[in-house]
Amino acid sequence: MTVDIERHGAVMLVTLNRPEAGNALDPDTGTGISDAFAEVLRDAAVRVVVVTGSGSKVFCAGMDLKAFAAGVDMTPVGQGIHALRSCPKPVIAAINGSALAGGFELMMCCDLVVAADHAKFGLPEVKRGLVAAGGGTRLPARIPLTIALELGLTGQPIDATRAADLGLVNRVVPADQVLATALDLAAIIGANGPLALEATKRLMYDEVGQGDAAHVAAVVAPVFASADAREGATAFAQKRLPVWSGQ
Repeated sequence: MTVDIERHGAVMLVTLNRPEAGNALDPDTGTGISDAFAEVLRDAAVRVVVVTGSGSKVFCAGMDLKAFAAGVDMTPVGQGIHALRSCPKPVIAAINGSALAGGFELMMCCDLVVAADHAKFGLPEVKRGLVAAGGGTRLPARIPLTIALELGLTGQPIDATRAADLGLVNRVVPADQVLATALDLAAIIGANGPLALEATKRLMYDEVGQGDAAHVAAVVAPVFASADAREGATAFAQKRLPVWSGQ
C-alpha cells in the first residue's frame, strides 16, 4: 500500500507510504489518496483528517517524474489532489520533511499545517519544464505576489521558519513532535460541532475565493503535453541537466 489510513478517535490519519521514492505521487498513490478521502466522506464519525508522510526526511517530493518520463498516465494524481482539496472536513498537514512541487501543493490543499523545523518548501516545477498545476499558481492568494513569483519562477525552496513567517505554516516544532502536535490540534478541532466545522470551513474559503479552474486547466494542459515537460522529467530520471527545446 502506498497510502495508509489509521483511526485515532474522530481523527483519520492518512500517511503517504513510499519512503524509498520520497513519497512521490504516482498513480497508485493518487488513487490511494482518493480512496482515503472517499472513506473520510463515508464515515460520519471522522471529524478531522491529518495527512503526513512516512520517514523523517520528505513529506512528499511531488509528482513521480520517473513515471511521468516513462509515459505513465498521471491522471489519478490530479484526482487525488482534488479529493483532498475538496474535502469538506478540516484537514491538517503534518509535514515531517520537505514538501516540494506536488508535495507543496498537497500541503496547500490542507487547512492547517504543522511542520518539522528542518522542513523545506518549494515549487521547483519550472526546473523540469513543468507548471505547478496542482494549486501552486494559486499561491498569490496566500502570500504577497512578489514572494509567490519568486518561489514559482526561481524554483528555489524556503525553510520552515520562512514559511511560517509568510503564514503558510501554523506551527513549527521539532521533527519528533510533528505528528503528536498535529493529532493534538486535530483532537481540539474534532471536539467541536461537525456541521459547524464544515460550514465554517466552507464560508471562510468562499471569502477567499477561487480561480477559474477551466482557465487554469486550459493554460496548463499544453505545458504538460510538451516535449520540454517530458525532457525535464527524463533529465531528472537520468540525473542530467535538461536540454530545453521550447516546444
